[in-house]
Amino acid sequence: MNLSRADVPPAPSGAGPIRVLVVDDSAVIRGLITRLLESDRELAVVGSVGNGQMAIGTCQRQAVDVVVLDIEMPVMDGLTALPQILAAAPDVKVIMASTLTTRNAQISLKALQAGAADYVAKPSSSAEIQNAQEFRRELVEKVKALGAAGRKRRADRGEAPARSDLPFRPPASAAKPQARVGIALRPPAQRPPEIIAIGSSTGGPQALLAVLTKFPNSIRLPILITQHMPATFTSILAEHLARASGWQCAEAVDGEPVRANRIYVAPGDFHMKVAVENGARLIRLTKEPPENFCRPAVDPMFRSVAQVFGAGVLGVVLTGMGSDGAKGARSIVDAGGSIIAQDEATSVVWGMPGAAAAAGVCSAVLPLPEITAYLRRVWGNVQ
Repeated sequence: MNLSRADVPPAPSGAGPIRVLVVDDSAVIRGLITRLLESDRELAVVGSVGNGQMAIGTCQRQAVDVVVLDIEMPVMDGLTALPQILAAAPDVKVIMASTLTTRNAQISLKALQAGAADYVAKPSSSAEIQNAQEFRRELVEKVKALGAAGRKRRADRGEAPARSDLPFRPPASAAKPQARVGIALRPPAQRPPEIIAIGSSTGGPQALLAVLTKFPNSIRLPILITQHMPATFTSILAEHLARASGWQCAEAVDGEPVRANRIYVAPGDFHMKVAVENGARLIRLTKEPPENFCRPAVDPMFRSVAQVFGAGVLGVVLTGMGSDGAKGARSIVDAGGSIIAQDEATSVVWGMPGAAAAAGVCSAVLPLPEITAYLRRVWGNVQ
């Protein structure tokens, strides 16, 4: 997922640059990641090490906000090191870095379930290394968003920021305190829901598992999911959701009918929409331009279900960076449907759900553990 600079929260003023530890067994990749991160004045690489064991030692010795962690390394791999890093530094945010292979996608999703905050697909060839601007954009934005979110949580607990002797020039965007936007809630739709559409990004796989594993098959609705992920990852995510939830869940296929008791996951690099053709409601996958720097994006899915199902849509916006989904959520409520969003306290990054809440389109803003109960209650009230 990619965002514009305006979508990325600045580092808290006066707290110094966001401190990053880079962990990769390749000196070339470590050097590349370090250069890309330090090209942004709000970030500082405080360590660069070649295996997980060294990463644990670094986190025990010094303050680190974000760890960029390779998967395959000698001595200790990333998945083994992850829980020990989190034990050494409970507030650190870990971004898994891997090449786009099926095996690495499986491992990355296990890492997300084990406490990693996000992932990036790192360059896998010399050609990709030479042309790394897209990788830089994604990496820098995720590091900044996660670092800022972690610092905000510490500040909310009343903890003083760790002292830093690193040079730092606060960005103009951090010069003034950001006023908190009040949340105005709308009445929920009166019409029974016919479909549930869920959008998520950073922290989304964990949130989706938390919601769907408690979702009973008795709620006979189709569920559409757009999670910001590359292609190799979305098929693995669908498999994980199917095993965990007991629902039929798979990557969506262009032209297949929308049926009850099925979960459709938008494939990586395709927008997923719903259309009516010859009286049938069908899934349509498109290569239309990215929206909010994303493909798949939540806004196109939300707009399409609003057009096809009208007031029968219940939209859910889960944790994620940026504001994808907020405009589409407006389309849903304008058509008579309802939107609920995950709250800030339980979101890894309160970007997407926060944007929906600030737009005044939500009927409820809930902690993650309460979302499934809310959906069950909505369904129970209309049976």
